[in-house]
Amino acid sequence: MAEAHAAIAPQRPTSAAAWVGQALLYALFALFIGVFSRWPTYHHLGPDQALIKLSFTHTGKPVGDCRPLSADELAKLPPNMRAPMKCPRERSPVTVEVDIGGKPVLRRVAAPSGLSRDGASAVYHRLQVAAGPQRITVRLNDDARQAGFTHQRDETVTLAPAQILIIDFDAEQGGITLR
Repeated sequence: MAEAHAAIAPQRPTSAAAWVGQALLYALFALFIGVFSRWPTYHHLGPDQALIKLSFTHTGKPVGDCRPLSADELAKLPPNMRAPMKCPRERSPVTVEVDIGGKPVLRRVAAPSGLSRDGASAVYHRLQVAAGPQRITVRLNDDARQAGFTHQRDETVTLAPAQILIIDFDAEQGGITLR
């Protein structure tokens, strides 16, 4: 056992050359990070471009109407499950269309989330457009039982270069919003 302790050599103090070498490597690493954090420059939009973001989460209407359960159907259920009405959980998919300058640029159908398809539908899309006046038409349908669109907004907006316009859906503010 004493022989094992004798095999361990005492540590020597680190030499000045090792300290200088380590400082040089840290300086080179910092220079590398500094150079590539500023170069090459990145421009997410051209000088005459603006950005339109369609971004919302919305829960569609139920796919069916509630119906009353018959006495026989209620009797077959456990006592704690005897609700007089049966309502479907599944929600309608949300369909959204966007036209810019009278031309269709986007049509998206967002399925409801969740295992029972009873959650919200989420939509996110980016559109690069030329800066200046743009006529934007947004149509949305959140009810599979209804043909056509349940919400629509048609507006002309003037977009500045590098401006970002958000298209959202907020039922409390009247439906489709542009901000």
